[in-house]
Amino acid sequence: MDDMVTLTLAEATALCETACMAAGASALVAASLARSSVAAEAGGQPSVGIAHLVDYLNALESGRMNGQAVPALTRPAPALILSDAGGGAAHPGFDMAFDDLVSAAQTFGIALFSQRNAYTCGALGTFASRLAEAGLVAIAATNGPPLLAGAGSTKPVYCTNPLAFAAPSATGAPLFIDQASSATAFVNIRKAAKAGEPIPAGWAVDADGNPTTDAAQAMKGALLAFGGSRGANIALMVEVLAAGLSGANWSLDAPSFTSGSECPGTGLTVIAIAARLLDPSFEARMAAQIERLSGYGVHIPGAAKGIAHARSLVEGVTISRTVFDRLSRS
Repeated sequence: MDDMVTLTLAEATALCETACMAAGASALVAASLARSSVAAEAGGQPSVGIAHLVDYLNALESGRMNGQAVPALTRPAPALILSDAGGGAAHPGFDMAFDDLVSAAQTFGIALFSQRNAYTCGALGTFASRLAEAGLVAIAATNGPPLLAGAGSTKPVYCTNPLAFAAPSATGAPLFIDQASSATAFVNIRKAAKAGEPIPAGWAVDADGNPTTDAAQAMKGALLAFGGSRGANIALMVEVLAAGLSGANWSLDAPSFTSGSECPGTGLTVIAIAARLLDPSFEARMAAQIERLSGYGVHIPGAAKGIAHARSLVEGVTISRTVFDRLSRS
């Protein structure tokens, strides 16, 4: 269609890198942002894929993200890596630490990467899935500015506080779970508000704490956790993992990621586990269990991502002309 543009993964990556550098990012930051955005797009997550890169460009241009920041990495203990993102993107610190994180996990059985003082990370799942591709079981948690009401409250106190999990399998794509603690992702509320479309009941409350299906009013209120207090409790656990461990801003203290010139200063924690050291046959058992569950009709998270990525390698990715033009003129 005329309002869509199809690009190979290489073309999409080059477009994203060029757009980021034009907006003030260093080559290091541009490469990390492009890699994450294209990976999410290729894996069938367009809401946090290339279109989401526009949020990064706006953040770079407004100063909410320091495009020249170089993460400072330290090793508080042999199996711990701590990153201070310096007000920049969340991705470069992880990219810089990745090989050491994998090595530490393979040596000690478990290793942890924790980061503070970063802009929001977008597709959290990419951090976990990269480790699964390296043969490790991974758990990732991140926070951001307040959007989500806590248990018993109607005011936002947490971000959508997603949790991601990935585990390698001997056959097929890794098991892959990436979900917010909120009933839906913030980008879905924002998209509905821009389109003037209603949202389902149970997604949000308005500024007065009343349930609403008006997306514009939801933007002024708070998102609701999935499963009520249980989802809110998970959001709190994620908050402690992401911000508590790293020394990052608690969500209540994080500046907006959509306005102003201050970095949200968010946290990110990624845990890598060498399951093969516990059970050398882990990946084979994982594959067998996935096959068995599939026989019961169970939806296996991650299978669709693997199919989408394989298709993208051949067919490329398709983005809107509006997004393409925004990236091209940056």
